[in-house]
Amino acid sequence: MALLRPRLVAALLALCACACGMARPAAAANVSITTCRSFCGNITVDYPFALHPGCGHAGFRDLLYCIDRTLMLHLPSGSYRVLDIDYAYRGLTLHDPAMSDCRAIDRSPGGRGNGFVVEPWRAPFLAPDPDNVFLLLGCRASSPLFQGFPDQHLPCRNVSGMGCGDYYGCPAWDDYGRRPSGAAYGSAVPPECCAVSWGAIRAVNVSRLQCEGYSSAYSLAPVRADGAGGWAYGIRVAWALPEANRGFCGACRATGGACGHDVESRGDLCLCGDWNSTSNCDSSADAAPSSAAAPGAAIAALLLAVLASGLSSGSIANM
Repeated sequence: MALLRPRLVAALLALCACACGMARPAAAANVSITTCRSFCGNITVDYPFALHPGCGHAGFRDLLYCIDRTLMLHLPSGSYRVLDIDYAYRGLTLHDPAMSDCRAIDRSPGGRGNGFVVEPWRAPFLAPDPDNVFLLLGCRASSPLFQGFPDQHLPCRNVSGMGCGDYYGCPAWDDYGRRPSGAAYGSAVPPECCAVSWGAIRAVNVSRLQCEGYSSAYSLAPVRADGAGGWAYGIRVAWALPEANRGFCGACRATGGACGHDVESRGDLCLCGDWNSTSNCDSSADAAPSSAAAPGAAIAALLLAVLASGLSSGSIANM
């Protein structure tokens, strides 16, 4: 019996290599486990955050981007520079360049600054800290903030000892050309400044609230006696994971894996090199099914048929 032609054999071997590659278990978005923990500038990006698809928790997907060594966070309200990620206390510090502070008032009739608006599906995972105050500036009397209580301004109140009364003492008002006077939320309709917490309104959309601008400050320690000049300006955001998920990443890492998620189902995955697990890298019984296995098997079957046909044809031709 004569052997198959060398060209046919070479072609079959190439197809076999392709089929074997497709039949291997698929990784989450084909990401190496060594890339899930990364850096952007001097900030470490680690679980539950990630810069690569398939890494981190699904609740924080499509959130962080590294642009020219600057870590940016993107939400429907806009893009923010990430100044810090605090993994111990589960917080991020964000900067909005169009936000007012104690040194400069930035306002316009159409509204200045991003504010803070998060997608409804992401809200359980990400929200401003309860000790973060939003100071809304120049809001019109028709603003949704004041509907229902035009005289009392019930939504306006100090948050963690920070409010408009102290903010009126900032030197930025001198440069702005008009320093408010009197009680912070007194008889003026509407007040020049309205301090609110995130929990009071759940979305800080500056233009929708009919405000000209905003400031934001947060407190990580007791407020100092030097007033608004000593506040920390920025948006302090707290992040959280579902209770059922909290032990998953520790178990995954303890067995040498990296914590990620399925890019289609959004379920938790422990990335174990060339295979994935729904629990940890010691539990091969929990291996995640590979969507690539079926096409690979089909190609393998096709190759067997081609090989059998080639052998048959070669045998007949050389009898």
